Amino acid sequence: MGAPETVGVVIGNHTQKYTARNPAIRLLTERWVANLDRLFGQVSREPGGPPGRTLEVGCGEGVIADKLHRRWGEVVALDLPDAGLRADWRGYPGPRFLHASAHELPFGDGQFDVVVAAEVLEHLPDPAKGLQEMVRVGRRHLVLSVPREPVFRSCNLVAGRYVRDLGNTPGHLNHWSKGGFVRFVSQVAEVREVTSPFPWTCVWATLPG
Repeated sequence: MGAPETVGVVIGNHTQKYTARNPAIRLLTERWVANLDRLFGQVSREPGGPPGRTLEVGCGEGVIADKLHRRWGEVVALDLPDAGLRADWRGYPGPRFLHASAHELPFGDGQFDVVVAAEVLEHLPDPAKGLQEMVRVGRRHLVLSVPREPVFRSCNLVAGRYVRDLGNTPGHLNHWSKGGFVRFVSQVAEVREVTSPFPWTCVWATLPG
């Protein structure tokens, strides 16, 4: 195995939740993905019609980006440099994948109708800056998801995972309760819907203007 391209950062999912052998993890993941897909449907029904261009920040293996492409067509998806992710992306020919940082998105203002960040903000050293960047490049909608705390860490502890770190998943730098995350997003956008597919918090918000 070669040296990591992004040193000191957990890339992708620490637990392969989409392909996990544990049926409980797979079931929870399927419910979470279905919940996101329902929020995408809400976005499609908004005045102005379906989105014309979508960005996924922190796309990981590309599973959500592929769903966005199948629903809306033009999708740009990005994550930090990693050979493993590039190998995964080859399985999804629809989205345009690239490497970039969530703290400095390489796009002009207002380029995307929808910006999606699923399980990303908890990883960012500066989540407020990352969120501001998503708002800057977006023009209509945000769809965001983070682990719901302290539920997420409690589930890890019950399963005997990451006990020395009090259940904190490697790479998780930020922790929000459901209410705390809603307040965080409300600083920059109008929260339209909040859902709680166990053990996550998902938010659909619309951007000002």
